[in-house]
Amino acid sequence: MENSKGAPSTQKLKHPLQFVIEGKKYETYDQYKTGAELKKLAGIPLDTDLFLSIKKPYADELIENDKAVNLARPETEYFFVKKKLEFFINGEPFTWYKQFINGLELRELGKIPNDHDLFLDIKEGWEDDQIMDDEIVDLARPGRERFFSKPKHTEFTIIVNAREKKWETSEISFEQVVFLAFGAYDPNPNIGYTVTYSRGHLPKPEGTMVKGSVVKVKNKMIFDVTATDKS
Repeated sequence: MENSKGAPSTQKLKHPLQFVIEGKKYETYDQYKTGAELKKLAGIPLDTDLFLSIKKPYADELIENDKAVNLARPETEYFFVKKKLEFFINGEPFTWYKQFINGLELRELGKIPNDHDLFLDIKEGWEDDQIMDDEIVDLARPGRERFFSKPKHTEFTIIVNAREKKWETSEISFEQVVFLAFGAYDPNPNIGYTVTYSRGHLPKPEGTMVKGSVVKVKNKMIFDVTATDKS
């Protein structure tokens, strides 16, 4: 039924209508649902393409956000997303409709507490990759990504000038690295220090530190420190 302006009627039905989105059944007393309403029901982002399954030889129909679909037709309507990516967080499956996701979004989805670190499971023989909140992960790589969390490190082993050092906080400053290397930090302007690091956190696992700078610490992170007397 349509009103005088040609728009779908909003009159409520006496009996519910059934439809399916991404394999899950839904019911409604509304004869018409827009693409945006269907996406909201299924937790699908509005900028994701949603399709209505059409029997061959006809092509599946793209349902725009403002398009109203008649759910009262004889057969059950099936809606689906062509591009979706699946992954796991602590063994629980999740679906994402974009190629990229950041660490904070992963934390929110997996309900990871603040006192836990988040990691991407890497094949045996390689170190698991810790995922920071602002780090971007590509979910379109072959296979399903598996993420897991564990309590934050209370002690790290870092390597300063080829010697292992114990460190108990998640960050370290330029001055602290120098102190670990030489047993002291001399603020004399005639003394110059150069600090480089490697095996750090993505997206910048390697770099150079300057006076006053701070980097996040990763287990087995490597620091190389040299001192120069300019006097």
